[in-house]
Amino acid sequence: MTQHSESLGTNVESERALALVAYVLHLVGSVAAVPSLIGLVVNYVKRGETDALLATHHAWMIRTFWWALLWVVLGWITTIVLVGWVILGLVWLWYVYRHILGLIRLANGEPMPL
Repeated sequence: MTQHSESLGTNVESERALALVAYVLHLVGSVAAVPSLIGLVVNYVKRGETDALLATHHAWMIRTFWWALLWVVLGWITTIVLVGWVILGLVWLWYVYRHILGLIRLANGEPMPL
């Protein structure tokens, strides 16, 4: 293997590790919000700088974050009529599910649907 191809392989692995870190930050952020914000910044920075497969993972996490935030806001607004607590619980489950699914697909080298 040439030095150039070895450095490319190392670069892909470091980019993949960064996507893994972003998933973990989002999962930790499902309990404490700040890590999710850090993960979101990583996603936006790396989305355009990485290969197509990893870009789908970054786009997946970005989309998941913003949809979850929308539903969390709606959930908090509707807690007055108690249905908001159900919405908040379902959003949390959905958020965690999407990030675990992404982790599994990242481990298998599969892209995320766009």
